[in-house]
Amino acid sequence: MAHPQRFDDNDPVLAKLREICLGLPGADMKVSHGRPAFFTKKIFAMYGAVLKGEHHTGEYDQALVFMPDSAEADALAQDERFFSPAYWGPSGWLGLDLSHKPDWDEVAELVEDSYRANTTKKLIAELDSLD
Repeated sequence: MAHPQRFDDNDPVLAKLREICLGLPGADMKVSHGRPAFFTKKIFAMYGAVLKGEHHTGEYDQALVFMPDSAEADALAQDERFFSPAYWGPSGWLGLDLSHKPDWDEVAELVEDSYRANTTKKLIAELDSLD
């Protein structure tokens, strides 16, 4: 059974996240489990999340799910703005609620860290050549 779409295509928060994610070399978007997923060979960011046992609250429908840089993971996990998303959290991923005026520069940095952790060396080199 297919998952129902759990996002609004006209969501301005999603539009900004889409701009950040799709600006990375080789990045594309697909819908996975009803939510936007940004990927190259592997997913590096998702839009929308749930907490374990709270699948229908909609509380984190406007959230970034990402793999933090390993050097920053512990500090981010202690920041109250971040949460452990169901399914992804046990693998070290974090969520950030984007519904309350996010710092888009910070979001872009988090997305880039996750991208670097989940893409090919060739695409990382291409990203580095853009700087």
